[in-house]
Parts: sequence; C-alpha cells; structure tokens
Amino acid sequence: MTNQVVVRMARDLKKASTKNDAPIWGKLAEYALKPSIARRDINLKRIGQLTKENDTVVFPGKVLGTGNVPHKITLCSFSISNSAAAKIIENGGKIISYSDLIEQNPTGKGVVLLG
Repeated sequence: MTNQVVVRMARDLKKASTKNDAPIWGKLAEYALKPSIARRDINLKRIGQLTKENDTVVFPGKVLGTGNVPHKITLCSFSISNSAAAKIIENGGKIISYSDLIEQNPTGKGVVLLG
C-alpha cells in the first residue's frame, strides 16, 4: 500500500514542475514514488563535503546524524533523524518542507539535489 502523504507530495511536485518549468521538482517526484527500500541514506558529514555556505539542499531519502555540517544550509529531505536535525539547527541552518522549498524557489534555481 502506498502512503497517501507521499502520493500527495509527488502530485504537488509534478504540478510545481509543470507550472514553473522546473525539471528538478519532477525528478524529486520520481524519487518520492520509488519504493522505500530503494531510497538512500546520507550522513551529515557527506552533506558537509558536497555543499557550501548557505546552500539550499534537497535529499530524496533519509538524512542521518553521523558527522557534522561545518556551515549553514537549508535542508529539505523525505526523512531526517533527530540528531541530524539538531546539528543542522545548532549550526544556524534550517530544515524546511517541500512545499516551503517550492514556494521559496519556484524554478528550482540555486537548489542542490543530492542523490
């Protein structure tokens, strides 16, 4: 059985992709509809290596709290551990929902898609 929240999120992402001519939201919708077993995990240490100060990052999987991000980021992910969330906020970063992300970056420019 498919989670209705995930289905709604994918539909909203596809709509935003079409409306704003932003392929990044369509790609994210594809990731959302994959089976949960196919989703990836990423540690904060790796996010810190792949990003720079004030990046807006989307990760279509689970963010784990191993390591640290040495700079401020804005993160949107399908799932995040409590320790990872605490570390990001502690460093001055933000965690936002996909709807807020689309609202702030309708065309997807400046958004880094990891995965």
